Amino acid sequence: MCTVYRRWVAVVALILTSIANAADPAAPTLEFIFEEHVLLGEDISVGETPMGERNIVPIIGGTFEGPGIRGSILPNGWDWQLKTAGGCFLIEADYMIKTDDGVVINVLNNGRFCESATGEHSSGLTTPVFEAPKGKYDWLNGGAYVGTLVLGETGAARAVHIRFYRAVKPSGS
Repeated sequence: MCTVYRRWVAVVALILTSIANAADPAAPTLEFIFEEHVLLGEDISVGETPMGERNIVPIIGGTFEGPGIRGSILPNGWDWQLKTAGGCFLIEADYMIKTDDGVVINVLNNGRFCESATGEHSSGLTTPVFEAPKGKYDWLNGGAYVGTLVLGETGAARAVHIRFYRAVKPSGS
């Protein structure tokens, strides 16, 4: 019995030593997937609600392009916005994009931007989720994504420019 116990202790010690000596897993990196230029319609003010000031912004079109993917942003999407009493601005956009080869992909993009003590908003980061049909673009399904959002204009229309990135695990982890 003593020999079995000593062997068990030796194996556990070896495992614990291996774990202790293993390098910490590296942080994921971000890989650019595509950029959108989203055209926005006129705001529809809902007004003050128990949650804060609600606003709806129609998504009326636009374009997107990245390595291996490009197309147009379909009209009739929406950006549901909420400005809270605490100075945060929440967005929840739901819209469709259509690739140049005819594939329609749903984009759900959420973000939260809060004012600092000096009244400045935090940087525009979002957390998109994509729903693509099985096939050429199903690589968008699943995974973790981050978007950078900047307000701007395209011609006479209001627009947002969004760059989407996928989190990529380092090889070997």
